[in-house]
Formats: sequence, C-alpha cells, structure tokens
Amino acid sequence: MDMVNAAPHISIKQPAVADAFYPGDKEACTDIVEQCLSSAKPSPVSTPKVIVAPHAGFVFSGPIAGTAYAGLRARAGTINRVVLLGPAHRTPFKGLATTSVDAWATPLGEVPVDWPTLRDVLALPGVQILDEAFSEEHSVEVHLPFLQRALGSFELVPLLVGDASHRDVARALDQLWGGPETLIVISSDLSHFHDYDTARKMDGETSRKIELLQGDKIDGNGACGHRGLGGALLQARRRDLRVTTLDVRNSGDTRGGRDKVVGYGSYAMEYAESARISHDDREMLKRASRAALKFGLEHGREPETQFGSDISSALTAMRASFVTITLDGKLRGCIGSLIAHKPLLLDVVSSAYKAGFGDRRFEPLTEDEIDRIGVGVSILSTPRRMTFSDEADLVRQIRPDQDGLIMQDGDKRGIFLPSVWESLPKSADFIRNLKRKAGLPLDHWSDSLQVYRYTTESFGVK
Repeated sequence: MDMVNAAPHISIKQPAVADAFYPGDKEACTDIVEQCLSSAKPSPVSTPKVIVAPHAGFVFSGPIAGTAYAGLRARAGTINRVVLLGPAHRTPFKGLATTSVDAWATPLGEVPVDWPTLRDVLALPGVQILDEAFSEEHSVEVHLPFLQRALGSFELVPLLVGDASHRDVARALDQLWGGPETLIVISSDLSHFHDYDTARKMDGETSRKIELLQGDKIDGNGACGHRGLGGALLQARRRDLRVTTLDVRNSGDTRGGRDKVVGYGSYAMEYAESARISHDDREMLKRASRAALKFGLEHGREPETQFGSDISSALTAMRASFVTITLDGKLRGCIGSLIAHKPLLLDVVSSAYKAGFGDRRFEPLTEDEIDRIGVGVSILSTPRRMTFSDEADLVRQIRPDQDGLIMQDGDKRGIFLPSVWESLPKSADFIRNLKRKAGLPLDHWSDSLQVYRYTTESFGVK
C-alpha cells in the first residue's frame, strides 16, 4: 500500500441509544423529529445564544425539545458550531470530558467534531479525553438529530460534565463562547420520579430559578444537568443574558403515567441588550398598564391579574420593569422594580398602579387626567456592578443612550433609566445629576460608592 497517499483514518462514534431513545431508521427518525419541530409554538426568542433542552426518549421529551430547536432554523446559515454539554449519568469522573473521535454518527448522517476548538478547551485544567464516559451515555447524543434537522451542517464540540463546579463549567464556556456562529446547548431533564402534581410544582420553581439566573440554588433534585446549567447561568449573569422559559411539561403530559414522572423544560438565553419581545406582547403590556391605572382610579387598589392559557411565555418570564407616565410631555409618575421577582405581566401591572398612585413626587392620577396620559414600559436587564478607579474612569465607561445606572453609597441611592440621556446627553452631567438624585453632594466620591449598569427594552408613549 502507498502509505504516503493513503487516506487518514477517521474515527466515528456510532450511536449508543438509537432504537432505544429514538428510531435507528433514518426515515423514522426524521419523521419524529420533524413532528416535534413542526408542532412547537413559535419561540419568543429570535437569536438565542444558549438553549437548554431535555434528553429523554423522543416519545417522552421530544415535543419539549422541539420547542427549543424549532426557532433555530432561521439561523441555519449563521450557526456553524455547537457546544453541547450533557451530564455524565454512567461514568463518574472529576471535571469535564470529551471524546477522541473525529465525528458522531446518527441515523441522519455524521456530525464532524471541531477539533481546533476542542484542543483549546482541552488545555484548560480539569478537561480531559475520556471515551469510556461516552460509550453508553445518551445526554449528548439525543440532541444531534434535532440539531441536524434544524441547522443542517455544523461542527460539534461535545462535553460531558462530571463532578465539576459551576466555575469549572463557566471557565470552559468562556473559552468556547465565540460569536453568533456558536450555539451553546445545555442538556438536562428536570425533576425525577415524583407524582405529577409534585413534579409540576418542583419544575415550576426550578424554571423561576433559571429565569432569575440562580444556578447556585438548583441541585440534582431540580435538574440532572444542574452542573452544566449552573455554569451556563453563571456566564449568563456575567454576560448580561436573559432567560425565557419556552416549555415545561413532564412525561405524564406526553407518553407516561402520572404516578412517577420525569420533568422536562426548554429555555432560551439571549443577550438582554438586543432582546425584544413581540409586537403583540408589547401591546398586551401597554393595555395591561392602562387597565391597571383605570382599575386603580375606580377601586383604589391594585388589580389582581390571572394568566390565560394562551399567554406568551415572554409575559410569564421573571422580569423587572419600570412604568413611566407622562402628561403633556412631562413626567407624571415612574416606579418599578430593579431586580426580577415576579412574572413580567404581573410586574408591569404592579408598577403601573404604583406609578399612577404611589409615586410620592406627584399627586395620584385623577379622572380628568387618565385619558390624556402617555404610558411607557421598560424591561430591565439584570444590573451588573461596575468597577472603576475614579469618577473620570466611571464617566468614560458609561454608554450614552444605552446604559441605565444605579448609584448607591450607604443608605443613599439614585436610579436613572436610559431615557434620562434625552435630557442629560453628556456623561459627566448624567453622573452629577444621578448623585443629586441619590441625595449625594455633586463632588461626592468615596471608596464605598457602588454603581450598577443595566439596559432596557423600552416602548410605549413617552
């Protein structure tokens, strides 16, 4: 044999759970994946950077996974690398592991491994090649047919998470983060083997923690992939991503009994700076704000709000919001929450009522004013603490027309929404006036001064 011209050996990982978790036949596998994708409700997240999806047999968790993957089809020409993290169910080990293979096979074809990228992450401490951990593992493999149908061609960076801290996972994700060409997939089911009602309650609590980026409060009882999930949520907090729950069900809703069920959830993380809810959801929030004000005028209290069965997941996501009321172009009330603690729709309703009747700077709204006011809604990202050496450094760092700021020193605190830039376009003036609002002298500076930055998605009449 001519060894010089011989083709290089390509090692391919064959499916471990085909014909068990999903059909081993190409046509049958395609059919069930397409059914799951086509039946999914439209995703409110158009450009997810990270998705979380379940990894059970397709007849059980496929419909829920489909809600995470269906929205990716519009990005098939953009995403060419998928970083996929699954929990290690069978082989115990420390840290993170990958395989030595060059490609993964499924009934739908082969997925090449992105070895240049994988070599970079293998240089990190605690990341190793451990083929045996993948030999019978399903948590990575079951996602591939969905990705193949949604994206077409892409390269894979497969990782299993063993006994690793959230920081270990976050460090690896930081290395792999990339740009719009890179999608990160976190593989995890939710609660295991509780009765139907208990599972629904537990999975709802876990979903709220995920939306609040509270990975440190989720353990193996809430999600089997909690280590990978916690690392992703740590990165989401650092990089200012917001999470939307797309679907939460359990095996009792799909194909199993209801005595002992497994919970499944799909979630999407997107950059808060560019995140946008739909036009219909915006209109719903504006109507709800005005309805809350009219109800408050008539009844003297905040209305009680209940969700309909068809409400958008964007409106039930845990979000912080402000509602601003104007009259004849001037501020008439502005109140909200800085930290998410309730579903967006409920938070907006509460903020609207308080802005109309609880802002101490103004008298309560009157019947004469109610039909003449403008109402604006701002959805806040998670505030992130800034680091700076002095006031000049702080002034250089803030971004006009984009940043909202929270300034705090001791018991003094002031808040500016990004809309304040319209009247204070210079950064130095923005900071000085924020000090004034916080009750601090204009020349105040101390080592205990804290400033937090956030962005908003704002809409409505100013």
